[in-house]
Amino acid sequence: MAKVLLIAEHDGTKLNAGTAKVLACCADLGAEGVDVLVSGADGAGLDGVCAQAAALAGVSRVLRNADARNAAPLAAILAPQIADLAAGYGYVLGPSTTFGKDLLPRVAALLGAPALSDIMKVLGPRSFERPIYAGNAILTVSVPDGAPVVGTVRVASYKAVGEQAPAPVEAVSSSAELPGHTRFVELRAGSRDRPDLQSANKVVSGGRGVGSSENFRLIFELADKLGAAAGASRAAVDAGFVPNDMQVGQTGKVVAPELYIAVGISGAIQHLAGIKDAGTIVAVNKDADAPIFEVADIGLVADLFEAVPALVKALP
Repeated sequence: MAKVLLIAEHDGTKLNAGTAKVLACCADLGAEGVDVLVSGADGAGLDGVCAQAAALAGVSRVLRNADARNAAPLAAILAPQIADLAAGYGYVLGPSTTFGKDLLPRVAALLGAPALSDIMKVLGPRSFERPIYAGNAILTVSVPDGAPVVGTVRVASYKAVGEQAPAPVEAVSSSAELPGHTRFVELRAGSRDRPDLQSANKVVSGGRGVGSSENFRLIFELADKLGAAAGASRAAVDAGFVPNDMQVGQTGKVVAPELYIAVGISGAIQHLAGIKDAGTIVAVNKDADAPIFEVADIGLVADLFEAVPALVKALP
């Protein structure tokens, strides 16, 4: 049996919830063990992330890779180190988030291995399923013998593992030569107090039916009442109502909340691909023939400008 090197994603102080879901995929592999690699700048923040990773069920060891050059999660800087530290591992896996999708293909290229994306089911040690055509077809992919399996795991397809007694944390370092063509300058991000869209248990999304950027305050008000993340359809993003980091769908973020509320969203196939793993889907749309009602568990045919304020008012 081979061992797994799981690449942890974090923001410097908090481990991304996707790591616990990748561990669930690792359990299906029946691997010899799972080591979690946590890279970052030396300090209490990195120690905290390592402790969070060590407490997750299924972790054999946490590898603490402290280097000042890892302060920002740049794929160009991290990939050579991961490829160097991956010697002896049969699997190198990470979450199918923006971080993982940027990083793992680089690692695969450096290892001379094929890159596998969006693993949604393990069929065998080297055989996997992944979605294609907006989730309307499932492709079986086999990785050739002799090459490590390097890929991203579709976090929406797995439930997070629980906790265990802390696994040991060991310091590691890489002697890989790092490129000088890429450097961190600054991070610009909108300040939001709402949960992260890809890991939230509740999501409220608005579509083109919301009508304008100003009207999106209705979506934010309902999300705040529910303690939910706020998302949007591609049509709403293309119309300029909200920034594209809120986009949910095949070309945006794939989500798997327990509750997904779609407001003014017609239900284009690319949007449905991004919410297919949601628990309960609630749709609010005045068009009774909208495709979103074909997948919704609860449908409300109503004017969103009347229904959403009523919901906000009714909630405690």
